[in-house]
Amino acid sequence: MTLEEAIRTAISYEMKIRDLYDDSAKKVSDPVGSKFLKALRDDEQHHVEYLESRLKALQDSGVFQYDELMTRIPFNEMVPDEAGKLKKRMPEEDLGDEKQILSRALQVEIETSNFYKRMVKEFPKTGQKMFAKFVEIEDAHTHAVQTELDYLSKSGYWFDFKEFDME
Repeated sequence: MTLEEAIRTAISYEMKIRDLYDDSAKKVSDPVGSKFLKALRDDEQHHVEYLESRLKALQDSGVFQYDELMTRIPFNEMVPDEAGKLKKRMPEEDLGDEKQILSRALQVEIETSNFYKRMVKEFPKTGQKMFAKFVEIEDAHTHAVQTELDYLSKSGYWFDFKEFDME
């Protein structure tokens, strides 16, 4: 796979997850859940724009130019805060649709992250730094979605810590 093909494929992955978050945000009635999904959608749109700019620069000059990619979501601060708000209201609401949405989002995030991990291995020099940054960001997305899903599923885990033990 050429670097241009890899960037085009990455754009497809980012559009797929962006559209999933966009559709999901419209279906979720819970305002906290909707806010969470919209934030993820916006971050994925930022990724699409970034990749399109890198593709255009590559096509125009024939040389790949890496510009630092930043996430727009401070996950370490946002996820505990938003998940904590959701946790307070959970006993009152049936969030089965939200669990299905998050399960699908988790699946697509993992798929996207795995693609970037393959690209890091495939492009040892040109493009590796960019794909490695995408791995970091997409892994943070995966963790955020998994955290929300764990709580909604009452798995006994909250931010990777076991909340209770059945024994």
